Amino acid sequence: MNAPDSLRDAPWLRSGATARVLTLLNSGGEEARVAGGAVRNALLGFPIGDIDIATTALPEEVIRRAKLAHIKAVPTGVEHGTVTLVIEGQPFEVTTLREDIETFGRKAKVAFGRDWTRDAMRRDFTINGLTVTPDGTVYDEVGGRADIAARRVRFIGEPSQRIAEDSLRILRFFRIHAAYGEGAPDRAGYEACIAGRDGLAELSAERIRTEMLKLMVAKGAAEALVAMDDAGLLLRLTAGVVYHGAFANMILAEQQMGLAPDAILRLGALAVAVTEDAKRLSQRWRLSNAETKRLDSMGHRWWRAAGMDEAIAQRRLYRLGAARYRDRMMLAWARAGRDVNAPQWRDLTALPERWTPPAFPLKAADFIARGIAEGPALGHILTLAEDAWLALQFPLDSAALKTIADDTV
Repeated sequence: MNAPDSLRDAPWLRSGATARVLTLLNSGGEEARVAGGAVRNALLGFPIGDIDIATTALPEEVIRRAKLAHIKAVPTGVEHGTVTLVIEGQPFEVTTLREDIETFGRKAKVAFGRDWTRDAMRRDFTINGLTVTPDGTVYDEVGGRADIAARRVRFIGEPSQRIAEDSLRILRFFRIHAAYGEGAPDRAGYEACIAGRDGLAELSAERIRTEMLKLMVAKGAAEALVAMDDAGLLLRLTAGVVYHGAFANMILAEQQMGLAPDAILRLGALAVAVTEDAKRLSQRWRLSNAETKRLDSMGHRWWRAAGMDEAIAQRRLYRLGAARYRDRMMLAWARAGRDVNAPQWRDLTALPERWTPPAFPLKAADFIARGIAEGPALGHILTLAEDAWLALQFPLDSAALKTIADDTV
């Protein structure tokens, strides 16, 4: 694809909150540009997410100007040159240009500077190294525009050195390639990731979680995960078996159901066969409680869904609730192998869309009236009655309910 020569026609640069930040910082001998992912996405015609600003102004000057303009300034990382400005509810990370003085992993010694080329050379990938001025002029110090045109993800400078500075760049290499690249990963970067894979052990679980869940939903996730597995990286991250076929099937199932990509569903397809897998991933990736519970529920006897008829499915939906039922059916569908295209999977998964389980109509009072005292025995009786009601497929007529209550007592 041919990226535009400039972003002069980009409305988000000419007006609104972004324009206010750039106007604030482009005066008094200082310069500011939009940098990184926003520029990349704008050139690709992709939606723009967070907008980061690079500036020659020191953090103290950024804060001073913001206060004069009655703009909220949060010193989120002043020691690293970063101040977050909030305009119209939108946050902008504003970072002073930097250059490396000494490099020793993530604790590189840096100094603030005014050289745009040196600042660009500190970034990770060429397609993330571009900047754009308020008038839409795009500056490329690292060859990023050619790589955008080729849909190629390359490290800036020597790949092994960039990985040595921060091993998270191994995961970012595959995640960015999955989102923006085409074809096989850049060979030099791929080989450097293999050579530096021992560095993954140094990464915190939180950083791994953030990158890997983003990778799960990227358009090229399936191919990127295979490449990571071939490089000996996935086993180090999951400490268990991975299922690439199920992952690819999950993507197909999402598409057939009209669902947006779901990182946890896809992670379940990739790496959860039993509940123990969910617990292990939760610990290794520091997943949230909600994420862990989803994976644990998905891994609980999902294989029983194979060949399930609608009557059984209705009882399962009643027990699980719509969200957990859908998750478990999606995992079973993804693991269906050669039967993945059978229409029954879509029908069963879509059950919550066409049928809502009724509430259990019998109450404690119905059994107290039959002589059952309040206490543990009453709870047990209610459970038995509910089981009988489900076995009879949710009857609601009074005669059937009376029979259930009488027989249970």
